[in-house]
Amino acid sequence: MARVYLGLGSNIEPQKNLRLGITELGKRFGMLELSGIYRNAAIGFDGDEFLNLVVALESDASPLAVYEILDDIERLAKRQRDAPRFAARTLDIDLLLYGDLILNEAPLQVPRVDILEYSFVLGPLAEIAPNLRHPETGRLITEHWAEFDKDRHPLVLTRVSLRDTGENLA
Repeated sequence: MARVYLGLGSNIEPQKNLRLGITELGKRFGMLELSGIYRNAAIGFDGDEFLNLVVALESDASPLAVYEILDDIERLAKRQRDAPRFAARTLDIDLLLYGDLILNEAPLQVPRVDILEYSFVLGPLAEIAPNLRHPETGRLITEHWAEFDKDRHPLVLTRVSLRDTGENLA
């Protein structure tokens, strides 16, 4: 079993779509551990604020099989795959880490470069996995977070709850 970390985000009906994503992840993978949910401005385009969180789970599925499951869940939320990279999203689920695997074979890049580039990924990851080492740098995620320029992408912890849907949450 591999410890898998996912980044989830939405700025189109975010509470509804994140709840759908968490529910579907619970159905497919079982017990989930969730970070807090953070609000942040859209990056790279003008648009509504995003809600983001990181989810940890255990899986014996291959990285590609996990990726395909995530793609299926995004389709359930009517994610538009032909949209520009920086655009509004109903639901975006990214495979951030798969154990200590380092993989760069399309369509997968693990660890995902976004971990060290965006506060809405690194902050929630540091929250739920403070002692985790980044597979490429060998440094603790909390060390990366301590050095991150948090003013570049400010985060606001929200009071949104996704726990009232009966899914499997830690």
